[in-house]
Amino acid sequence: MIRSFVLASAIAMIAGSVHAEEPIVGSWKTAAGDTAVIASCGGSYCVILKTGKYAGRKIGTLAGTGGSYAGEITDPAADKTYSGSGKISGNSLRMQGCVMKVLCKSQTWTRL
Repeated sequence: MIRSFVLASAIAMIAGSVHAEEPIVGSWKTAAGDTAVIASCGGSYCVILKTGKYAGRKIGTLAGTGGSYAGEITDPAADKTYSGSGKISGNSLRMQGCVMKVLCKSQTWTRL
């Protein structure tokens, strides 16, 4: 009986660690004050605005693990897409978009 309980507990802990979400997943306050939600979608992470002028619009797709992500970011005001990246540090997400990896702009988002 005890052996079965220990085995079941070990399996539950392993299964829990396998399904742990990446730190990028969640709701974020953008530099403009809007809310963006980042969630798993098709093997990567989709960035969708939930509030503000562009609410409901997908503004990015990022892939990666362990707090560092890369992909594409769209500026909804200009409707232009750039190579992008995101890096988690505590409750902050530093988003960066670049043209030809030379001209870059970045902003910091805060976890809600």
